[in-house]
Amino acid sequence: MPEDSTQRRRRAPAMSPEDRREAIVTATVPLLFEHGANVTTSQIAKAAGIAEGTVFRAFKDKQELIHTCVRTVLAIDSELALIDQARQAGALAERLSWAISAVSSYLDRLWKLMSVLRDSGYDPDADRKHKGPPAEMQQIAEQVASLFGPDDDLRVDPSLAARLLLGLVFTNRMQGKGFGDSTADADLLVELFLHGVKK
Repeated sequence: MPEDSTQRRRRAPAMSPEDRREAIVTATVPLLFEHGANVTTSQIAKAAGIAEGTVFRAFKDKQELIHTCVRTVLAIDSELALIDQARQAGALAERLSWAISAVSSYLDRLWKLMSVLRDSGYDPDADRKHKGPPAEMQQIAEQVASLFGPDDDLRVDPSLAARLLLGLVFTNRMQGKGFGDSTADADLLVELFLHGVKK
C-alpha cells in the first residue's frame, strides 16, 4: 500500500538549524519587498510552510530575521562573479558595459528594498556601525577598478576611473521628481564615460 503524504513527511530527514534559517530567509525576502517591515510572522510561516513558532525557534525575534534578510539582499557574490567574468571581454568598452549591467541590477534591488523598508518605518542603516559607503559598494568599486588594464591608456588611476564610472551608474538609475524619466543603457553609458556627451 503506498505511503500517504503524512508518512512521507515523518520519514523525511529533519532540517539542520542552519538550513531551517536559510529556508525561512528565502521565504521572507519576497515578502519584505512587498510588505516591508510590516510583514507578519504569520505570513512568513505560511510562505515557508512551517508553524509560526518555528520562526521564533530559528530567530530570536522578527527584527533579527529582517536584519538577516537585508544582509542576504545586500550580498554581492553574484555581482562580483559577473564583474570578474567581464575580464573575458577583450575591449575595455565591453568589459565596462558588462560591469555596469551587474551593478545596475544590484542597485535596483538594493534601493527597492531600502525604500519599502523605510516606508514601513524600519531603518535599514540602524545596525550599521559606520555610516560611510557600504562595504559592498567598496568591494564592487575595487572589482570594477581591476577591469582597467595597463593598455587602456587612462588619464587617471583605475580606482578613480572606477569611482567616476560608478557615479554615472548611480545617477543614471535615479528617476522621478527632479531627475526625469530617461536613462542610458549600459553601452551608451560606457560611450558617454569614455568619450563624453559631445558628438
